[in-house]
Amino acid sequence: MPRPTVTVLIVAAGRGLRAGGGVPKQYRSLRGEAVVTHSLRAFEGHVDDAVLVIHPDDADLAARACPGTRAVPGGDTRAASVAAGLAAVRTERVLIHDAARPLVPDAVIARVIAALDEAEAAAPALPVTDALWQGGRVVTGLQDRTDLLRAQTPQGFRTEALRAAHAAFEGEAADDVAVARAAGIEVKVVAGSEDNLKITGPEDLARAERLMRGDAMDLRVGNGFDVHRFGPGDHVMLCGVRVPHGRGLQGHSDADVGLHTIADAIYGALAEGDIGRHFPPSDPQWKGAESGQFLSHAAGLARARGFAIGNIDCTLICEFPKIGPHAAAMRARVAELTGVAADRVSVKATTTERLGFAGRGEGIACQATVALVRA
Repeated sequence: MPRPTVTVLIVAAGRGLRAGGGVPKQYRSLRGEAVVTHSLRAFEGHVDDAVLVIHPDDADLAARACPGTRAVPGGDTRAASVAAGLAAVRTERVLIHDAARPLVPDAVIARVIAALDEAEAAAPALPVTDALWQGGRVVTGLQDRTDLLRAQTPQGFRTEALRAAHAAFEGEAADDVAVARAAGIEVKVVAGSEDNLKITGPEDLARAERLMRGDAMDLRVGNGFDVHRFGPGDHVMLCGVRVPHGRGLQGHSDADVGLHTIADAIYGALAEGDIGRHFPPSDPQWKGAESGQFLSHAAGLARARGFAIGNIDCTLICEFPKIGPHAAAMRARVAELTGVAADRVSVKATTTERLGFAGRGEGIACQATVALVRA
């Protein structure tokens, strides 16, 4: 038996400006595309046709946001706009969806369509879980929340039944469920989703951005490795801390093998080469330079690219000096230079059981791993 055909009717005729930006909220940018573009795309693979109901003044905005989609002018009320859109629907079933709900999950759409096999109408909703109060600036009473539901869209209907309900309806309605119930149509409730938020104000746009970032997390991991040999001196710089020692580390800068390695890990996560690319040892201005500026540069570059440092794990490889007594100060200095909390920084040490150059006390090696997360 062939599947009944379905149209999604996107209601985008409103003039809501509370989301800011100087245009109706359905045309505000969300991750580089209009809100309504995301709302329409959500139905790809679920429906056979799409109709966009728009304000007559928004024809150009709609054409840019949803090219190739049939658009019809709406009316003075939501009910009038839906009725106008229904006149363009040619399928057996229709889903009415708010243009300002760009994150409707596939599962919610599928549940509504499936419910229409058994019912003339179906709509998603969520139970009210918070306490409900009456009043304005003070609480004047309580409202029983038993059996109360938060309505969402898409709301699905047998097309002819909804057309008849709108033809008989007078006045204004909050949604099409109200129109259907006024005509005596029973509406089946299916499970909605907390992600199916409706964009109203700027805070909703920000929440939608966060949800979309969660769907496509941009996580980068970088590794660093560096070695410096011992030479003359009375101290070594390790992870930004001066550690007294009978020999020093040799290098073009202050030879802080810890900070160099962490900086390299950040550059690696950003695919920005290594520390020598940004601070060439052939450049005399970096001779004897404090390595903290190299790490600060790497962390700043990550922030400029929109990343936050998730954590830093640094391992110093040496027989001496002993790192344990200085590890807390090293963590604090690395945290200061990178702008992250100290509890996201690990500095530890290991030996090579006296094997290799580190085991023979010829120098210090270091390896580090850094995780960057899109902020």
